[in-house]
Amino acid sequence: MTSPLSIDTLISASWVIPIVPANTVLEECAIAIKDGAIVALCTQREAQHRFVAREQIELPGQLLMPGLVNAHCHSAMSLLRGFADDLPLQRWLHEAIWPAESALVDADFVAAGSRLAIAEMISSGTTSFADMYFYPEVTAGEVAAAGLRAQLAAPIFDQSGCWGSGADDYIHKTLQLRDDYKSHSLLEIAFGPHAPYSCGDTTLSKIATFAGELEMAVMIHLHETAQEIADSLRDHHCRPVARIADLGLLGPRTQCVHMTAVEEQELALLQQHGSHIVHCPSSNLKLASGIAPLQRYRQAGVNVALGSDGAASNNGLDLFAELRLAALLGKVSAADAAAIDCHTALRMATLDGATALGWQQRTGSLESGKQADIIAIDLSAIGQQPLYNPASQLVYTAVGGQVSHSWVAGRCLLRQGELTTINRAQLLRDVAQHWQPRIAALRPAPASTFSLKG
Repeated sequence: MTSPLSIDTLISASWVIPIVPANTVLEECAIAIKDGAIVALCTQREAQHRFVAREQIELPGQLLMPGLVNAHCHSAMSLLRGFADDLPLQRWLHEAIWPAESALVDADFVAAGSRLAIAEMISSGTTSFADMYFYPEVTAGEVAAAGLRAQLAAPIFDQSGCWGSGADDYIHKTLQLRDDYKSHSLLEIAFGPHAPYSCGDTTLSKIATFAGELEMAVMIHLHETAQEIADSLRDHHCRPVARIADLGLLGPRTQCVHMTAVEEQELALLQQHGSHIVHCPSSNLKLASGIAPLQRYRQAGVNVALGSDGAASNNGLDLFAELRLAALLGKVSAADAAAIDCHTALRMATLDGATALGWQQRTGSLESGKQADIIAIDLSAIGQQPLYNPASQLVYTAVGGQVSHSWVAGRCLLRQGELTTINRAQLLRDVAQHWQPRIAALRPAPASTFSLKG
């Protein structure tokens, strides 16, 4: 008789959605973890015979699934949550966000904002995220301390800014940061050309060359609004997707963020190059940028991941809220209630997100050999009763606040709703006492005020 295998952790729950195989909900199963990886997903009875665990965690009434992959955000901008609302994109950028960033952004701002964002993401089920913001080396330190998995796209502009003197300086710093973190198990550095309208042909061509030679990912805001496309036609006599394709920037590690308006020939280009679309539904709706026709993208064979965008334009980082909205908008845009079903939405927020980041062999599904990036959701609340279909409850009811546990590479980052690697009280005190008053002073005064005093 074979002796039981010694493992680190055995997690048992009422339900498991592994993502692979597709459309699967398992009952009364357990996940065995050793050295940060999944060694088995089996029935609880089988697990008791096969394994001796240093730690056993039993979660009745809860569901295990892969941690969510937020494929696009600007984490430090969490400090600007609610700072400037109800404005279209270009006014929002030019009249509110960019002036505020010019006055505020430094290493301390990025550290505090990133820590706030990371705490929110862990608490709502995200275990991997892709970021684009200034001072990515500071964000890297916060990520490493908190224990998440992250791709950090260093921002690149033609113009000088708080993190660089111009495109060449931004590119140089990106390459240096890549060298600094090339052996880190949870962090990867990518190029982050902000958008085709903020980077010229020379800059985009240089990035394409470096990214190809070094096999680095590229994240770019693309086809976010109809105005962006009209401006490209005026200035470059072509649409943005065609322009970056001609410059060599499309490839299997290119993440095209937003993509609210895409023609058939552009979908064909994305599919041909193996590039990915990152859909940010809340931000696109809040800024009135447009509605991405997800079903058409998927039918064209293009991988679609989900992102929250920054909290300044969302105003939250709860990816469960994004996958719900993506499913609903996908139905409306296709005029088909079955267009984006609950299992499809869950896959977009997990394995499809991991695929967009090039991490599908590491994370995104609960399979033996993959990293133990796992979350547990408590489905016992009033809002989840009665429970007929756990997958449906995850997508169509508000479960971001029901995440009870989170593990990344087997390390527990959230236990019974409490952060284990971030001091929540200290974080909230820092934001409330230091950052909120300072940032509030930069907001324009309201047009009118009212008082209830006699």
